[in-house]
Amino acid sequence: MLSPVEAPLHQAASRLGPPPRSGEELKPLVTSLRNGSRIEIAAACPAAQALGLRPGMAVTQARAQVPGLDIRPADPEGDLASLESLAILAARRWSPVVAVSGTEGLMLDLSGTAHLFGGEEGMARRIVTLLARAGFAARIAIADTPGAAWALARFQGNCICPPGEQARALDDLPTPALRIDAAAVELLRRLGIDRIGQLAALPRAPLVRRFGAATVLRLDQALGRVAEPLAPVIPPEAIAVRQRFAEPIATAEAIEHWLGVLTPRLAAALEAEGLGVQALECIAERVDGVPQRIRIGLARPNRNGAHLLRLLKRRIQDVEPGYGIDAITLHVRRAAMLGPEPAIERLDEEAAPDLATLVDTLATRIGPAAMWRMRPVESDVPERSLMRAPVLDPPARGALRAKLDDVRQLDRNPPLPPWHPGWPRPARLLARPERLDHVMAELPDHAPRRFTWRGRAHQVIHADGPERIQGEWWKRDAERMSVRDYFRVEDETGRRYWLFRSGDGERAVTGDLSWYLHGVFG
Repeated sequence: MLSPVEAPLHQAASRLGPPPRSGEELKPLVTSLRNGSRIEIAAACPAAQALGLRPGMAVTQARAQVPGLDIRPADPEGDLASLESLAILAARRWSPVVAVSGTEGLMLDLSGTAHLFGGEEGMARRIVTLLARAGFAARIAIADTPGAAWALARFQGNCICPPGEQARALDDLPTPALRIDAAAVELLRRLGIDRIGQLAALPRAPLVRRFGAATVLRLDQALGRVAEPLAPVIPPEAIAVRQRFAEPIATAEAIEHWLGVLTPRLAAALEAEGLGVQALECIAERVDGVPQRIRIGLARPNRNGAHLLRLLKRRIQDVEPGYGIDAITLHVRRAAMLGPEPAIERLDEEAAPDLATLVDTLATRIGPAAMWRMRPVESDVPERSLMRAPVLDPPARGALRAKLDDVRQLDRNPPLPPWHPGWPRPARLLARPERLDHVMAELPDHAPRRFTWRGRAHQVIHADGPERIQGEWWKRDAERMSVRDYFRVEDETGRRYWLFRSGDGERAVTGDLSWYLHGVFG
């Protein structure tokens, strides 16, 4: 059984722009494609087709016929790439034989697989549901031949043709359902043949002489008289290198030796595919059937065998050989394209050092979750002015970088009154401010004289402040009147802290006068 699947235009084109708001009417949508000096409609959504717009119509005529028409450029290459990706997914999940049917659908061979999904009807329903969740609308037809399934899906809709009944199911369908060229369709129409049943009733010899062998071949393929082979897509196989042992190994030295043999083979396989590994798993198969796994992740795609070996060697102690290991396999769990790397770097160009190797080494020891870099965020509230980012992400650029440069320039040459201190920030900012107890301070503008933090009392010797920070009222209504007064204080042991009081000390609406510790200097 074969089943073609197609996605309507309005579903695929919705990804090219923002979705309509609730209650907003969908505009008729078409895609345009240049054909020589003429710009034609490549596809039209159901709403546009209802207004008389058809593929092949000139865009100027369509725009004059339907004012306010939404016209977007067609992307045949992108559509075909998306269809091939969907075919690979279908080959992995639904059927081992999946072929791309032009640029409009897929052919799935359901022989021997439909019972795994509850029969043909249940499988078709499940495919439609899964595609709907992904944002695609689909029409599915199941028949004995690819030609019959193609015709029924596009000219009749969702249906299941009983075995051996494809001739009866195709009788009332128009002749374009046979996938014949437009010239043959037009010639048949002039002779009064508009249906497949009328064409099938004609004698074969005159039909071949008048319309050619291609028309008769398509008819015989649809009726099952001539086989129609498919060109199935072949899902790419995950890269893996394996080594079996005649005798089990059980020492760290032996494991290290064979990892040194496998990693160059893995690097060669990655280079042949033009890939770099991002996630690698080493599986050591013990004689008792309990696999030992080593998983490593890389910050950037890499296929350097020496680097991969160094990362694996650091985790050999995690392997428990037990009574011995029968085989070791390196599996590439995630990979990305990696182009050719330059062998010689120009010495006259100053380049930033590549930290990927160092990041991989540290992540192997402490885990990738323990590594990040701070990225500045445009915010006046201190705890919102920074955010975590991946280690190898480039620093902030553009408007935010320019603003930070302006701030640094202001710090060097502040156009402020002489009494303004410049307000440095602490080296360590707590994830969230921690409340202080037993605070003694004079209101409204004095720093605390003593406080208790985490159960320990501190006597303040020196203090500086206050630095007032208003709440971001344009983001949160709750911060419309909120005020924080920050102070830099130094205790009797020489440690310096960054404290703030919630409120301005005069108006209760600005805060409850509670004290918090937000950062530590040094």
